[in-house]
Amino acid sequence: MANAPDMSTPDTAPAGIATVEWRISPGLTDYAFAVERMETRAAAIRAGTAPELIWLVEHPPLITAGTSAAPEELILPDRFPVHRSGRGGRHTYHGPGQRVGYVLLDLDRRGRDIRRFVETLEGWLIAALARLGIAAYTAEGRIGIWVTDAAGREAKIGAIGIRVRRWVSFHGFALNVAPALDHFGAIVPCGLPEFPVTSIAALGFEALMARLDEALAAEFPRFLNILAANAVDS
Repeated sequence: MANAPDMSTPDTAPAGIATVEWRISPGLTDYAFAVERMETRAAAIRAGTAPELIWLVEHPPLITAGTSAAPEELILPDRFPVHRSGRGGRHTYHGPGQRVGYVLLDLDRRGRDIRRFVETLEGWLIAALARLGIAAYTAEGRIGIWVTDAAGREAKIGAIGIRVRRWVSFHGFALNVAPALDHFGAIVPCGLPEFPVTSIAALGFEALMARLDEALAAEFPRFLNILAANAVDS
């Protein structure tokens, strides 16, 4: 069962980033509640009554359908709850062992360029995985985070799906630490049936959520610095 949302506790923000709240929720967070909280927080950020937020959670097993989701790509519609989502993208699986990061930032002051924002977000995740010894990369024409698995195949380890309203971003990313990979068989992940899904554990690396969180925090200031540079260039 998902934890009550008020069990979320704020953590210390990465050094030098006092204006962004860094929050890690223990246990499993109900998805519908998370969306409600994001909607409320995004509006508050726009109004200037709440700080920006990075919110790290795990969800119980479920499927989200983005704005481009095709019905035929939902292979087992009755296996997990399906939630319609306002984020971009297609079908995505969320579940225990997967780090979901909700990224609520004010793009009005960090650069009004959504494509560059997504590219910078990808770079943040790749840099965090590199700290764990994982060589991840982006692929032309395919949003998300990719690796080469033990069989030499391109495999997806991370998904990205964001929404921007009044220049505040919400939703975010999912990185596979040690989820049940067979659960992804309920969908065609991100509409790409030719590519397998993998995880930190499946690649043979130490699969500790706390280590990934530490890597994300360590690379977060650089992520914001690149956004700042993009804002100046735009």
